[in-house]
Amino acid sequence: MAVPKQRHTKSRRNKRRSHHALKKQVFTICPKCGSPVLPHTLCWNCGSYAGMEVIDVLSKLTKKEKKRKEKEISETEEKMAGRGRELSMKELSKSY
Repeated sequence: MAVPKQRHTKSRRNKRRSHHALKKQVFTICPKCGSPVLPHTLCWNCGSYAGMEVIDVLSKLTKKEKKRKEKEISETEEKMAGRGRELSMKELSKSY
């Protein structure tokens, strides 16, 4: 087997490894359900991509899970719809 003639220095080794660091992942918010999703990927919570439903998530669940998921989706849709409205002075004071 080949044996290196000279040992690589620490700086040379570290320069090679400078690109091995993990990068922080950036998430976007799903416009339909509000859950965090990687950009340009399907939302596994609601099954939508670019505003269209691609996968029917509810069809793949059991009856008990389906009921829980429907309730969760309706709550998040109500929450997302409530973001667009203006708040009264009472609601503003409660938020702080």
